[in-house]
Amino acid sequence: MFVFQYQVGQLFSVAEASKNETGGGEGIEVLKNEPYEKDGERGQYTHKIYHLNSKVPGFVRLIAPEGSLVFHEEAWNAYPYCRTSEFPSSLQFNEYMKDGFFIQIETWHKPDMGTQENVHKVDSSIWKNVAVVPIDIADRSQVSPADYKPDEDPANFKSVKTGRGPLEPTWKQDLESTTDCPKMCAYKLVTVKFKWWGLQTKVENFIHEQEKRIFTNFHRQLFCWIDRWVDLNMDDIRRMEAETQKELEELRKKGEVRGTSAADQ
Repeated sequence: MFVFQYQVGQLFSVAEASKNETGGGEGIEVLKNEPYEKDGERGQYTHKIYHLNSKVPGFVRLIAPEGSLVFHEEAWNAYPYCRTSEFPSSLQFNEYMKDGFFIQIETWHKPDMGTQENVHKVDSSIWKNVAVVPIDIADRSQVSPADYKPDEDPANFKSVKTGRGPLEPTWKQDLESTTDCPKMCAYKLVTVKFKWWGLQTKVENFIHEQEKRIFTNFHRQLFCWIDRWVDLNMDDIRRMEAETQKELEELRKKGEVRGTSAADQ
């Protein structure tokens, strides 16, 4: 798809995925969704709360203070560049950790097949320790059995409206060799810090694994949902986001816990 198309598809899919992850007292709560302008940068600012008790591993739940499994997320979407910061809301947790726990995700969306190196311009002293993890949305081996859904498999899906798909095993090589087909890549730089003696490496590795899992499943959905969003524009998306904000509040208060859980990994 084109980079400008992905922006609509991403926002549509975030709203849909949020509903799929919300219920039974857990999930996503939207506090703010509004335009921002700062230091010459313009975009959309969102502030969300994630209620995550069942979505973290048991060893974290055992040591975490009460209320610490509620995370705040602030995002500044100045598309095609976006950055997101996540941190726990518990005062007790923050007092213990100080600035020792945060997750930051920076994304550049580029019209290529992931061939650029260090697109975020990370300092060379840090870049040498960065793990580059390619994600192929059509590769079923990158999806856990618990997450696999046949109707969200790009290797099987064919779009009625655009004719795109299914993605064959060689789809990436085929796109690299052509100039008449839209293509784009989301380059995500994930920084995780969990400064807790004895648990730091284990928790940081778990979070990185979960981020890869989320990115993989999300983009498989985005591609397979293309017929639901390809005709939408940004005005449609903003209306949908306002409706979703209200729907999430209702979903969180009723029903059962839904979506991804740590036990599925």
